[in-house]
Amino acid sequence: MSGARVENLVKQWGDFRAVDGVSFEASEGTLTVLLGPSGCGKSTILRLIAGLEFAESGNVLINNQDVTQSDPAKRSVSMVFQSYALFPHLDVRENIIFGLKVRKVPSAEREARLRTAAEMVGLDQLLSRKPAQLSGGQRQRVALARAIVANQPVCLMDEPLSNLDAKLRAEMREEIHRLQRNLNLTMIYVTHDQTEAMSMADQVVLLKDGRIIQVGAPADLYDTPSTVFAAQFLGTPPMNILPKKIVPALSGTPESVDRIGIRPEKIQLSNDGIPMTVDAIDYMGAETVLRMLYQDHRLMARIDGKAQVSIGESVSVNWDPADCHEFDRNGNRICAS
Repeated sequence: MSGARVENLVKQWGDFRAVDGVSFEASEGTLTVLLGPSGCGKSTILRLIAGLEFAESGNVLINNQDVTQSDPAKRSVSMVFQSYALFPHLDVRENIIFGLKVRKVPSAEREARLRTAAEMVGLDQLLSRKPAQLSGGQRQRVALARAIVANQPVCLMDEPLSNLDAKLRAEMREEIHRLQRNLNLTMIYVTHDQTEAMSMADQVVLLKDGRIIQVGAPADLYDTPSTVFAAQFLGTPPMNILPKKIVPALSGTPESVDRIGIRPEKIQLSNDGIPMTVDAIDYMGAETVLRMLYQDHRLMARIDGKAQVSIGESVSVNWDPADCHEFDRNGNRICAS
């Protein structure tokens, strides 16, 4: 089985615990996204898997082999960095096959792998160019091709699209996902961008302060967030969180419920509902985000099309109580019994 597993990883920087008892498994042929805000430990976890850092405790297993203390070159992984990590004095061809030369792969095999990888990422006409002659997207493709020719079953990616503009990021997301599926790679992908996580991942590992908050498919994290943090990290706009005491019409709510969450797309304008004041309007074309004030709290509603309202206008909104999420005073989800 070609996959990766980490068990109770701990990484300490002096008194700061960057990774605190992290365990998860990336199954063969799947794309796992490590998601979270800056400083949550996701890149450090990737470096621990790659062998670029070593953990104080815990284990890293790749293909069911314990590689916790192994040299990076012996871990059966390839890696794509945020900075591309290209040699400026080498052309595209030499950048792609550099690692194969170091490992003394025979010339004929190097050329065969080069041709295959270059065609897969659309670089076959650019092999003689230097990195300075390439666009950002083309440089990222060189880094992808280098990972492909390595022919390793596990591929690690550390925020590979963060240097690209929005349009190119969307194109490269699709390309990376296609390559991962076609090559049946086990991929572990680091990002702080929820759009990348939701659109690409088979499994999301959501992190905060070096600890795992929730692991699951993107839809599971979105539909049943385990904490207020998870509820508000996933979703654009984020989930509205209100104190239970100000939310009307919630009969039968357990005493343990402290806060109520409702997704913006579940809020609807109505003729007879909760009175609010429109504070701002974000018109996106296909949808409109209304930012509203209610008893000193701000709520956001996502409405299809163009909402016929104005800033400062009083509106009524409603939602189905079945769409509410319940959290206790510690911010943990309360599951229905």
